Amino acid sequence: MTDQPFQLDGQQLAKICKHTLPDPDDELLLSKLQSLNPGYPIRLAKTGEEWYRLGGIVDMDGNRIANNLVEWTERTYIECGKNLQTLIEHAREHKLIATRQTGNTLHFVVQTGSKAEQFVQIDIDKTHESSDRLLVGEHNPPEDLEEFIDPLEPECVETFCIGTSRYSYRRKTDVPVFMDEINKYHITEHPVQRFMDNWNRSSAQQKAALSNDWIVRPFRHTGRFGEQIINVELINTQQKNLPQLEDISGKKGTPLHNLLTRFDRQAGYPFAWFFYMVKGKLVSPHSGVAVFKDVSGDFSYLPERDVAVLKDWIDTPYSV
Repeated sequence: MTDQPFQLDGQQLAKICKHTLPDPDDELLLSKLQSLNPGYPIRLAKTGEEWYRLGGIVDMDGNRIANNLVEWTERTYIECGKNLQTLIEHAREHKLIATRQTGNTLHFVVQTGSKAEQFVQIDIDKTHESSDRLLVGEHNPPEDLEEFIDPLEPECVETFCIGTSRYSYRRKTDVPVFMDEINKYHITEHPVQRFMDNWNRSSAQQKAALSNDWIVRPFRHTGRFGEQIINVELINTQQKNLPQLEDISGKKGTPLHNLLTRFDRQAGYPFAWFFYMVKGKLVSPHSGVAVFKDVSGDFSYLPERDVAVLKDWIDTPYSV
């Protein structure tokens, strides 16, 4: 990192995505992103699970009719005098094919400081389009527009690719700014904010960056009164084969310490077991209770800073 601030806006990202042809390992995209801020290492933190969504419309030869199936359907329905049967006959006559978009979201991170929350996350979709089904099959015609757009029993066709893969910019999250905004809408400390604060207080912060193991997923949900509430969750990106610490009944002192040390060593930083206890299912909350009993008694295998974090969790438990 350098003294120059990290700068990369949405317009730049959208332009890069538009003019970059995807390759299997996304190295070209990564190099273009890196070239704009050479002083800040950018890395691909996670490739999300494959998803799909409705695509557009092509004819039997793969010629493009529409990019957006929903928009085309609504517009053509009006042109057909809002007569569903006329729309059905039009689709059948021209043997139109509905396509699907299949893709993954690429999550890039840029560490901009030493604190847990000091990173920027860039989310970019990598998609490809392929044929999916006859827009209207010979059997089971749709009964309404909703079924026309997304039928329960589609008549599938042989799959063929349409065009090339492409990138599309989804969002950039400046995590410190975003967390400041999140905190405005929560009277008590948000669990993700507390997770980050605990990281900054603990020995983990001295050895590792939070963004090496965790990224954020911003989302919105509807409150009790219909209001839109912004929220966030943490997503683990760790690919290492970490052990599970579920059954620790009866363990204390040196045997328990050895279990925790082994977990931390495999995770790559101290006090990792605590954060995997708060987020995820690898470490049982019973571990935290057992450790606290140890360090409150005859054992002192945790640094004072970690004992303080653990004590706060014992007093007011939380999970993310």
